Amino acid sequence: MPPKNSVSMRDVAVLAQVSVGTVSNVLNSPERVSEATLRRVRDAIDKLGWVPNESARQLRAGRSRSIGMIVMDIANPFFTDLARGAEAVLYAGQYSVQMGNSDQDAARELTLLERFEQQRVGGALFAPIEEGTERALRLRQRGIPVVIVDRASGSADFCSVGVDDLAGGRLAGQHLLDQGHRSLAFVGGPSSLAQVRDRRAGLELAVEQADGDVSLLAVSTPGLTLEAGVSTAGEIAALPSAERPTAVFAANDLLAIGLLQGFVTAGLRVPDDVAIIGYDDIAFAAAAAVPLSSIRQPSAEIGRRSAELLLAEIEAADAGRPHRHEAVRFTPQLIARRSTQPRKPRKG
Repeated sequence: MPPKNSVSMRDVAVLAQVSVGTVSNVLNSPERVSEATLRRVRDAIDKLGWVPNESARQLRAGRSRSIGMIVMDIANPFFTDLARGAEAVLYAGQYSVQMGNSDQDAARELTLLERFEQQRVGGALFAPIEEGTERALRLRQRGIPVVIVDRASGSADFCSVGVDDLAGGRLAGQHLLDQGHRSLAFVGGPSSLAQVRDRRAGLELAVEQADGDVSLLAVSTPGLTLEAGVSTAGEIAALPSAERPTAVFAANDLLAIGLLQGFVTAGLRVPDDVAIIGYDDIAFAAAAAVPLSSIRQPSAEIGRRSAELLLAEIEAADAGRPHRHEAVRFTPQLIARRSTQPRKPRKG
């Protein structure tokens, strides 16, 4: 018997008394092989201890069974849940996932895309920092299907899956107005992110359509992080009482949780002194010391739908069929909790 590291598909075929093509069918299209032949080939594989060379097979096929995925912040539970939803679909489709975290860094994002191109991944799920279409087109030109995730692609050349963030921002703003607040703040950044711009625009729309005078303070942050929320809470708490907003809409839940921590440290009560609503409805929102209201987007479902569209495009490309690109938009949902309960009149 040859050493295991030198066993080839031909050795398996000889032992099983079948052709090399039949061994290939057992591995890739077992439905085309009889039960008796399947057993004979598998017995030969077990006896020889042969492990198929997947890299060589992918090189011959010209397409990898690995999918590249880029998210903006893997530490954000929203993207963790999104990735898990996508991975479940890809695993069922016999694909593995190469995860890339751009960390909201454009240069890092470009490097990750270049690596996926060099590795000839079978497809890519891409949550871009900015527009991203031009960079995604480069992969497309190399024959790598791409689905834009967590935002509209702005192009008919790609499938995209996301949430109507304009509607989500408006939902958050209307909720705060309905709770009696007339001095609001929006905390979020950087403004280069379309999600941040749309959520703020939705809030502004709610304010414009409100009855009576409503003030709106906009505070930009360098990132959508817990630390940025804590720091911004200190800035807001330092404002004179008459100028301090009574309610804050944070662009995501990590910011909202940071704001909660910062306000409590500064001696402000939530929601009596200041109400808070976030965005995403991550698990930590409900578990916060003061359960946080949030605008829920279906993170896992966004991931699942993105992966389904990508696999459909890969299958169409492999079969030489045209593929119709889809723009899927989910509707956000208000989840009201204690952090935005009706405010009590401010004393003094």
